[in-house]
Amino acid sequence: MKQVDRMRFAVAAMLALGAVCPQQAQGQMPPRFYWKSLSNANAVPLMAQSISGNTNPFDPSHMVMAGGNVNATMALAGYARTFALKNRSALAAIILPMGRISGEVTTAGRTFNQSSRGFGDPMIEFDINVLGAKAQKNIPDLLRYEPKFSVDLLADLAFPIGEYNSSQPLNLGLNRWYGRVGAPIVWQLGPWVPGRRTTVEFLPTLWWFGTNSNYVGQTMKTDPMFQVDGHLTRDFTESFWGSLDGTWYYGGQASINGVAGEKLNNLGFGLTLGYQINDSLGLTFGYKSTVNDSAPTDMRMDRFMVSLVVGWHPLIEGMGRLKK
Repeated sequence: MKQVDRMRFAVAAMLALGAVCPQQAQGQMPPRFYWKSLSNANAVPLMAQSISGNTNPFDPSHMVMAGGNVNATMALAGYARTFALKNRSALAAIILPMGRISGEVTTAGRTFNQSSRGFGDPMIEFDINVLGAKAQKNIPDLLRYEPKFSVDLLADLAFPIGEYNSSQPLNLGLNRWYGRVGAPIVWQLGPWVPGRRTTVEFLPTLWWFGTNSNYVGQTMKTDPMFQVDGHLTRDFTESFWGSLDGTWYYGGQASINGVAGEKLNNLGFGLTLGYQINDSLGLTFGYKSTVNDSAPTDMRMDRFMVSLVVGWHPLIEGMGRLKK
């Protein structure tokens, strides 16, 4: 029973992280995002971020507006559910961004000083494991589970229905379809025991972007962007963990009415701390900033994030009631 109690702590945390859709968190994979949980579990994330830089943080293509100064407050709410698909772990999630953005930027040959608020583009995600341990369908599966070396396939799609004003460049919605495909990788180092777990995690992805035919009265096209997220995570106690985070962006060259901008080639580094308050509540704090951002055309962005995630599963809650 003591071992089951320990695993109860992990269930909500593992699933809850998977609910926080990465494209809205500067297009970055949160640490422990693709840890697997018991099938048919649920989670609801609530996230708040304070972001500043020279690019629109609601836009994962991160088109640089040289000399710009942008500030944003972003909140996210969503829902995720795990399930088994032919004995493989799978996850489906939806996230809705909202908040405000303001700043002074120069783009398309004009300077704007404006603000916008409301809802952004909702995004859905589907992820399925293709290499690694089989799906956890019951408590014995949960107790035996170890990721060892796992590889997933994922696909994201955003729906262009968020707040958009074609007369200004800073918007919460993007007025175009976009998404990504990727292959999340989790590599377990050492024992899989709460309080002693260590992982190395990578997510290589390829983002694609549709055409915005009315970007301040002009047409904007964006080349695909390659992105790699990496994390080294470690348990400090059974309920407290930390992660060293890194991200590399490459490509994503934007063209406005055929005039091409600069390609991205930027690095960002950060730190994440997570605490599992109880079986159902997980709290996370994080900070990340770009580092090679001294040139005017380099992407410059820093972000502070706090999230509270509620996760639940009928089996785990039933065990709690029996214990009482």
